[in-house]
Amino acid sequence: MKLTNYSDYALRSLIYLAVTPKDGELANIDDIAQAYDISKSHLTKIIHQLGKLGYIESVRGKGGGIRLAKDPSEINIGQLIRHTESDFGILQCLDDNSKNTDGKISLVNIGDDTNSCIISPACRLKGVFYKAMLAFVAVLDGYTLADVLVNDKELLTLLDKNMG
Repeated sequence: MKLTNYSDYALRSLIYLAVTPKDGELANIDDIAQAYDISKSHLTKIIHQLGKLGYIESVRGKGGGIRLAKDPSEINIGQLIRHTESDFGILQCLDDNSKNTDGKISLVNIGDDTNSCIISPACRLKGVFYKAMLAFVAVLDGYTLADVLVNDKELLTLLDKNMG
C-alpha cells in the first residue's frame, strides 16, 4: 500500500513540530515547507486539518505560530493515517468507499456502483487484500509519534541543515 503525499506531509509536519521548537517557541508553515521543500499551499491545507483533528494548535497574533496539541506519545500513527488517507482502495472492489465515517476500514458493498468488476461477487482476492490492509494499519496502530522520535537529535540536525 502506498500512502498519499498528504499523509506523508502530515507525518513530517508532526515530526518537525515535535523536534524543532525549543522552550515554548512556535513553528510556522513557511519553516516546515522550507525544511522539507514542499508546497506551502498544500501544507497549509494539511496543517489546517491537523488542527481540526486536534493534533496541533495554532496561536494567533504577533509571535504566533503552531505547535503540537498533544504529547508525541499520545499521537498514534495508525489513527493519524486513518484520518489523513482518503482512499484505502488498493483494488477496485476496495475503492474509496472502503473507509467508514468512523475511520474504520470496510469492504465495499457488492453491487456498489463504483465496483464494475464482474467477478467481484465470487472473487476471494478482495478478502486477501482486505486482510493485508487491516494488518498494515494494525502495525501502524502499534506506534506513536514518540516511537519515531528516538533519534530526535539526528532529525533536528538534518532539518537544521536543510533550513540553512
